[in-house]
Amino acid sequence: MTKQTELPWIAKGKGYLGLREIPGPQHNPEILRWLVKFGGYNGEEKAWWANDEVAWCGLFVGMCLAESDRFVVSAWYRAGAWADERYLTRLSKPAYGCVAVKKRAGGNHVFFIVGKDKQGRLMGLGGNQGNRVSIIPFNASELRFYWPSYWRDKQCVKSEPTAIRYELPLVDATGKQGESEA
Repeated sequence: MTKQTELPWIAKGKGYLGLREIPGPQHNPEILRWLVKFGGYNGEEKAWWANDEVAWCGLFVGMCLAESDRFVVSAWYRAGAWADERYLTRLSKPAYGCVAVKKRAGGNHVFFIVGKDKQGRLMGLGGNQGNRVSIIPFNASELRFYWPSYWRDKQCVKSEPTAIRYELPLVDATGKQGESEA
């Protein structure tokens, strides 16, 4: 397998591995910082809450992409909004660094694909996975895949991954499959 150059949004996300919610009335100041910044990247909606008790997987994906000059969907806080093909390129198979959306009862979940495990399951880097930023396994059949767009000259510019991005490295999990995504 050829060594890949790290994608800026994945490097940013990996830097937050282990960041967790604070149970109770206190909230993680880093997650609150992310919430305050939204609305200032590309005209996306602002957060109307200020806590880490709500689902924040879309916040994590949006923050990683926004701080890497990539487009952020308007309703970034809704995991399903990251499946909008007007703004992201739908992929037929997973690519390293792509956005993955998992449909599930009670709401969706969104994260980045960062590899596969020895069993062939896809490894997802995401926020709010077990109430923290973690890498956990997912079954490919449950997911849809999208490539993030650029944000250039106040325009969403769709793009596609290079061929090497479809070579998924073996990755160890930092959490367990099925951990809470809500």
